Amino acid sequence: MTGTAAGSSEAPAPSGSRPARRGPADLPFDFADGALVERLAAERAEPGWLVDDRRAAMDRFAALPVEANRLYTTYVDLRSADLFSAQPHVRTATAAALPGNLPDGAAGVLELREDGVVAATLAAALVEQGVTLETLGAAVERDAAGIRAALAETSLPADDKLAWLSRGAWSQGIHLHVPAGVRVQQPIIFRWGAGVPGRALLGRTLVRLDDGAEASVVEELVAAGPDIARAEGEPVPQALFGATTEIVLGRSALLRLASIQDLPAGTVAFQQRTARVGEAASLRLAMAQLGSRLVRSRIDNRLEGDGGSVEQVEIVFGGQDQLFDLTSYTRHLGRDTTGNLLSKAVLAGGARAYMKGLISIERSARGTDSFLGEFGMLLDRRSRSVTIPSLEIDQPDCRRAGHSSSVGPIDPAQVFYLMSRGISEDDAHRFITLGFLEPVVARVPLEEERDRLWAMLEDKWTASRGGAAAA
Repeated sequence: MTGTAAGSSEAPAPSGSRPARRGPADLPFDFADGALVERLAAERAEPGWLVDDRRAAMDRFAALPVEANRLYTTYVDLRSADLFSAQPHVRTATAAALPGNLPDGAAGVLELREDGVVAATLAAALVEQGVTLETLGAAVERDAAGIRAALAETSLPADDKLAWLSRGAWSQGIHLHVPAGVRVQQPIIFRWGAGVPGRALLGRTLVRLDDGAEASVVEELVAAGPDIARAEGEPVPQALFGATTEIVLGRSALLRLASIQDLPAGTVAFQQRTARVGEAASLRLAMAQLGSRLVRSRIDNRLEGDGGSVEQVEIVFGGQDQLFDLTSYTRHLGRDTTGNLLSKAVLAGGARAYMKGLISIERSARGTDSFLGEFGMLLDRRSRSVTIPSLEIDQPDCRRAGHSSSVGPIDPAQVFYLMSRGISEDDAHRFITLGFLEPVVARVPLEEERDRLWAMLEDKWTASRGGAAAA
């Protein structure tokens, strides 16, 4: 055993020595503090209530662990993220509307690129009906008192450290409000451009549908620009994208939300989605996780009103040592509520996925029908998947309460069957893999986006074949 003499200072580490080893749950950044909140508040002279809300959120962030796991076994690993050089954006975009053409088949588009606004357009007929699509900065400038309840009385989970980071330190945001009885027939596009090396973009999205309202949303998470040229072997700083999506559905409202995440390979993505589902309201979530170096996604659904329902599908296609950490909580409180929750991961090239889910059925939730499924498909021996579906049932009077999970390679019997019909072995593997992920593609409400998602899945399949051959 070696040591230093009493009273002497410890000798400095020799140059070139390894940095201190981090634990799996240690945060990979250190920019989140009170000084950041004061910079954000001063940038646009925010109202006092918003500054107080930011400060309280950052206090909560500082006090919470990275994962307050309710599933008894902790699976979290942030060691592949290195964001200590990342600088958060402070400028808040405020453009309420920008002239421009709507994409074909879309009713509106709001595109944010890092700390700027690229497009903010909504169909004139929807504006006349009182639909609001704007940045959060514009909402605060336009009607600070009106947006206060939506920002401060949030449904964010009390135990999610990273959700409170976004609440306290957001610089960008989207606000969509659909008044009672208004039905938006065509989808609205939210497009986030992020992933600039060495930058951290933190944001919030608020979606509010009043009683009887209906809307479809397509969310795109894409690169903010082309890849940066660099010399061979030159390291590129990682980027951070951290955001919440906070949904409130009134009585008999219907929201369809499809999200396609294809951020650059050097990006770390922290996503938190929460939803409060009212009486007879319906939420349809479809999410595809394809890009980023590390993804940590959490979804919290609260079925508060009688007869509410949620249908949720999240898919992953991972490769090149990507890590996907997916958690889903659904809480049934109202009577005769329904939940169908499905997570699927295809993994190659040493990718890993943790899929964790919990359905809670409260004593008040008579007549609940809820199912949770988590399934992993491994395309090589280096890849790994963990599935942890769980149930907590306090009300025995349920129509259904169940879960299922499996992890394994492609079923050779399925390959044999397709080959017996004249299909090549490689095509058989491709058909089975892409068919496994098809449930999300079918739920994307815009044809152009469905085609784009299919093309991205085909590209991931092609890349996985090289990794599989190497393995």
